Amino acid sequence: MALILVVDDEFSVAEVLQSVLADSGHEVITAVNGRQALERLGERRPDLVLLDFMMPIMDGPALLRAMKRDPAYHDIPAVIMSSLPKRVVAQAAGGLFSAILRKPFKLAAVIETVETVLNRHN
Repeated sequence: MALILVVDDEFSVAEVLQSVLADSGHEVITAVNGRQALERLGERRPDLVLLDFMMPIMDGPALLRAMKRDPAYHDIPAVIMSSLPKRVVAQAAGGLFSAILRKPFKLAAVIETVETVLNRHN
């Protein structure tokens, strides 16, 4: 079982991800933007961060850069979610992520991606 931080400003997306990941045996905490995610990181260190690309206040790429600058969080793997083309996401996020999930996603793809990234980083 892993602790996963889900960061998405769309409540319905975060709720579905929380439910699916919990059903897969993971503990899930959530945040609605990058700034709140940084607060959550300070409360409990997750094993994985699953984050949206576009969010208000602090978007996904800004959160990834903040995580990589901080020695306490630089090694936490991240999966970035977006409906934008992968090349656009990859360029904006500067390769600071472990995987990209295209929105809309199939729930099986979420579970598979999460498990693959967790196994790769353990």
